[in-house]
Amino acid sequence: MNPLAHLIISFTILTGTVITILSSHWFLAWMGLELNMLAIVPILAKSTNPRSTEASTKYFLIQATASMLLLVSIFLNNLLTQQWTINPPYNQMLSTMMFIALAMKMGMAPLHFWLPEITQGIPLIPAMIILTWQKLAPMSILLQIFPSTNLNLILTISVLSIMIGSWGGLNQTQLRKILAYSSITHMGWMMAVLYYDPNITMLTLIIYIFLTISTLMIFYLTSNVTTLSLSHTWNKLAWTMPIIPLMMMSLGGLPPLTGFSPKWAIMQELIKNDNLIIPLMMALLTLMNLYFYMRLMYYISMTMFPTSNNTKINWQLNYMKPMPFLSPLVVSSTCLLPLTPLMLMT
Repeated sequence: MNPLAHLIISFTILTGTVITILSSHWFLAWMGLELNMLAIVPILAKSTNPRSTEASTKYFLIQATASMLLLVSIFLNNLLTQQWTINPPYNQMLSTMMFIALAMKMGMAPLHFWLPEITQGIPLIPAMIILTWQKLAPMSILLQIFPSTNLNLILTISVLSIMIGSWGGLNQTQLRKILAYSSITHMGWMMAVLYYDPNITMLTLIIYIFLTISTLMIFYLTSNVTTLSLSHTWNKLAWTMPIIPLMMMSLGGLPPLTGFSPKWAIMQELIKNDNLIIPLMMALLTLMNLYFYMRLMYYISMTMFPTSNNTKINWQLNYMKPMPFLSPLVVSSTCLLPLTPLMLMT
């Protein structure tokens, strides 16, 4: 892709998200979502192979369907209220339509089927954009309309997302699919506490973005896309061997790593609001996430396939993939648990 075209597309993605986050007008928010969607499609289709083309086409169709549903609910809301300001809809049906459209855009269950397939069909860096940056704009709208959404609907979709995200990643061997199912699980955790404390939802989203970006950057640095390739990490970059297991355990929410802090805060808030069964189910389902993360740890630390003498010294070679923000991202993804009380107070 032409560097100038790539710069314009990247700037459009940034602009679309910022417009949606900062707008208080329904039409501007929808326009920002559309800019974001149309700009990301060329990046997904940049690799000239059938899988990338298929993934970009699927992404366009799914996002266009969600945008159409959101636009219909916006127009109906305008007919009822005679205003374009982003406020929680008074009509329960319109609020449900908006929530379903935004859940489809973020890849939450039961509208999640597109996310693992699209993530698998594109390279690591576009997958990182899909799993992180593309969540910001729909989440910003959801944070403004959630008070009118049915609480039972939110909790049902949350538990269903955690359940499907945990079960779906069990027998996967593709790292991008595993991270896609991890995204579905984390979105379920965010939605579970949205009605009670949106600040914890934002904290969970920020920590999830840090975790996913740093994990995918390490996989991109070591060219790992399958569980089998993890066994060659020692021959590629030896210093990533202790980092990848730490990132996996943090994604699974194991203390004393950073990924435990949002789960701790979410379960505490749910218990405060007399919800005992739901946090218990969420904690038990998360054990399945820890299982397939520990399986990745086994591949990277306890297996090593026979290699030739030429590849045994690959770790001594200089890699030409600059990752300037990798160190602070890894530190923030693993060592922020002691700051959890301070983050919750702010």
